[in-house]
Amino acid sequence: MKQGFFTGILIVVTYAVSLGFYVWMGTTPPDSMFHAIWQGGPVVSVLMALILMVIAYIVERIIALNKASGKGNIPEFVQSLKQDIDAGSVDDAIAKCDEHQSSLSAVLRAVLERYRNMQSLNITDREKKISEMEKAVEEATVMEMPLLEKNLVAISTIASISTMVGLLGTTLGMIRAFAAMATSGAPDAVQLSLGISEALFNTALGIVGGIMGIVTYNVFTSRVDRFSYMIDEAAFYIIQTLGTGKAR
Repeated sequence: MKQGFFTGILIVVTYAVSLGFYVWMGTTPPDSMFHAIWQGGPVVSVLMALILMVIAYIVERIIALNKASGKGNIPEFVQSLKQDIDAGSVDDAIAKCDEHQSSLSAVLRAVLERYRNMQSLNITDREKKISEMEKAVEEATVMEMPLLEKNLVAISTIASISTMVGLLGTTLGMIRAFAAMATSGAPDAVQLSLGISEALFNTALGIVGGIMGIVTYNVFTSRVDRFSYMIDEAAFYIIQTLGTGKAR
């Protein structure tokens, strides 16, 4: 599924859900918390949609990164590849990469394929072999990193937008509150309280959306950085093992 199409569907679905929930809150008893949130105004529905989008992206990233981790323990997987290489069986190592189905295994498979191709061409120069395998790592990593970093920009953007939309709702609420105070004679206490309530609920929801976006962005970014470091470390380890010339 293309990224733009997924994002468009997500926006439509989350806003439809949040708008339906917002309308339902307006039918709840006046003394309920849901009714109080409903009084925060239509901006509340937008903020709820942004929060739902963050939650959807969190679920998507958790599933995607868990899939990128592959099947089984990664250190044991790398060690098993080294054992196959030391035993001179590159084909078995490639088969294990296919079984592991991780971003790391995809990169290491590219290294092994490049090594096997050089062996078939009878290239014996060690430096050239290492250089070619390092190029294979770079090429494979370029293909894998976008999959690992997918939707992180969207999460970061929502964190910023949520804060700004919350500020917009706060401003509208304060305008309503000051308009109630501007009446001649005694201020309209009901409209004043409604304006302040609107401002506070929009502020709270905007902060919630911002916090969720910032925290999850940092968590996923750190996890992607660990993936990148792990790929570089394992690739270097396998390249040095292949550079000994034992495999065939």
